[in-house]
Amino acid sequence: RASFKSLFRLSQDVIRLLGSQQRSGMTLARLALTLLLICTPFFLSSCGSPVQVQCENGVLVSVRDQKLVLVQKGVAIKSYSISTSKYGLGDQIGSYRTPLGKHVIASKIGQGVPSGTVFKSRKPTHEIIQPNSPGRDPIVTRILWLKGQEKQNRNSYSRFIYIHGTPEERTLGTPSSYGCIRMSSSDVIDLHKRVRLGSSVEITKKSLKIDRGGLVYYRKSFL
Repeated sequence: RASFKSLFRLSQDVIRLLGSQQRSGMTLARLALTLLLICTPFFLSSCGSPVQVQCENGVLVSVRDQKLVLVQKGVAIKSYSISTSKYGLGDQIGSYRTPLGKHVIASKIGQGVPSGTVFKSRKPTHEIIQPNSPGRDPIVTRILWLKGQEKQNRNSYSRFIYIHGTPEERTLGTPSSYGCIRMSSSDVIDLHKRVRLGSSVEITKKSLKIDRGGLVYYRKSFL
C-alpha cells in the first residue's frame, strides 16, 4: 500500500509538471483538491492508535525526547531528563555516538559515594564537584554500564557506554554527550537505586507518549 509520504510527493511532482505546461490556475486548484481527497484516507489510517511499547520492567530511552522512562510492571513510574550524544546515533568504535536497541545493565558502580564524586576509569576519586562547575565535564556520582544485546549495539560494552551522572546539568534535555546517556546527579542516584543488574535498557530514536494510566506508547510520525 502506498504511503502518505509517497502520495504527498507524487502530488507535488504532478502539480509542478502541469504548472510547467502552463495549465490554468483553476485546473491546478482542482487537481490539488482531488489529490487531497485521495491522500486523506492514507493520512487518517496513519493516525490510528499509537503502538504500545512492550516493556514489563526496565528502562526506555527516547533520543527524540531526550527522556529516560523507568517502567515497572508495564507502567511508567518515573521520567528523567537526559542527554544522548551530540554526534548522533551509531555503534562504531571511536564514533562517540549513542547506540540504539536493546541493552542490559551489566554493572552498577558508585553505590554510597557522595553526589558529585568524580570517577576515573570507573573508580571513585576523592574529588567532588558541584553541578555546572565551569570547565569541568567528568563522569560523576553513579555509573550504569550497558551491554548491547543486538548486532546494532554489539560494541556498547567495549565502548564504555554508560548511564552516568554529569556536572553539565544545564545541557540536559539536549544531545550533548560523547556517546553515553547523561543524567543529573540526583536523578542518577534515584535510578541507580531502582534498577538491578540485568535490567533491560532500550534506546530508541522514537518519541514516547505516556497515558494517564502510565502505559507507554510510541508516538506516530507522519512525514
